[in-house]
Amino acid sequence: MKLTLDNDIAVIEKISSVPTILEAVTELTGLRFVCIARVTSNSWHSCAVLDKLNFGLKVGDPLDVATTLCDEVRETNAAIIIDSVRDSEQYCDHRTPQMYGFQSYFSIPLYRPSGEYFGTLCGLDPEKADLTRLATRNTLILFAELISRQLASEVVLRDTKTALSDEKEASKLREQFIAMLGHDIRTPLSTLSNGVEILRQKAPAALTPLLDVMKRSVLRIASMVDDVTDFTRGRMGGGISLNLRHETNLDRLLQHPVDELRNVYPQRQILTNFPQGLALFCDAPRLGQLLSNLLKNAIVHGSDSEPVFVNVKETNGIFELSVTNSGQPIPKEIQAQLFKPFWQSPTGNASQGLGLGLFIASEIALSHGGTLEVASSDAATTFTYRARTAAFVERRESTRLL
Repeated sequence: MKLTLDNDIAVIEKISSVPTILEAVTELTGLRFVCIARVTSNSWHSCAVLDKLNFGLKVGDPLDVATTLCDEVRETNAAIIIDSVRDSEQYCDHRTPQMYGFQSYFSIPLYRPSGEYFGTLCGLDPEKADLTRLATRNTLILFAELISRQLASEVVLRDTKTALSDEKEASKLREQFIAMLGHDIRTPLSTLSNGVEILRQKAPAALTPLLDVMKRSVLRIASMVDDVTDFTRGRMGGGISLNLRHETNLDRLLQHPVDELRNVYPQRQILTNFPQGLALFCDAPRLGQLLSNLLKNAIVHGSDSEPVFVNVKETNGIFELSVTNSGQPIPKEIQAQLFKPFWQSPTGNASQGLGLGLFIASEIALSHGGTLEVASSDAATTFTYRARTAAFVERRESTRLL
């Protein structure tokens, strides 16, 4: 049993999106304890935990399965979602809420790719919560489906590596699977996003904070899907696609990702210097994506008490965009790894993302014929993108024609 449990925990730990999903669930529902549990007919063990309640369970800890509602989920293959135990005819006198002291609760089944029951995505809180609302319920079910799909992904990757001796072919199949997964996820995400917007138009003002949380959760997952899709397209030979054009108001276009991240991280100070009327031959949305990835990296890894600086300038026909943050310097050996896909610092937090942001930023830079470099010291860390301006390119072309 111990070996099997260790393998199950390892599979969940390999899914880098799990911490982000658990955090998104807490933001969506307000529940302060959320976990992924491995459930069998005679055992219950936690595989991943986000505990803001000091509930006390750690990864690998057991509960008596007979005392849990997850056991009912396993037997019925149906989710249990409770807004308020005291208001529930079915569970108001149930021993499990009394034993563990919760009012709001959900438990949604997870499955292996074979269809075999794996366990549950579950959460609880001593206070009641609005969990049975259709949009909230559908979002929780979507999160469970994403985890089940990732369980399938891990099995497919393991089987592919075993079946194929050619590592290059194994990598190609893996990337095709990720591309298909990203495509499949877009449809339910689009449905959720549209549903949130419809609710925003019709729901009372009191629901606006919840709808804002749901919108942010959808956008976070969509961003992860976009990163994986860009990565897969690049690895399969398509490269980062560009729609190049002459942009004459680049300052306003670059302001958009800054404003978005100010909304996501209202406690962080972001200072910008965008000269007006700067012209560049580029794909502005992709350049905004590059800036967003660099800025998010600076916010996550930089000092919480110091501002992040975004500076844009033109010098001798060279466009330069830099993002600077204070904090611990990046060692030289780590700097060499920063732009590799899926790379994360061993001292970092797995919930910070998939490890694709800097890789995709560097690919966008290369697709534009530019460069992306990092310089780090005790004073500051700066990522700098450089490319030729539109005026420089035009001068060079007119010189060739003379």
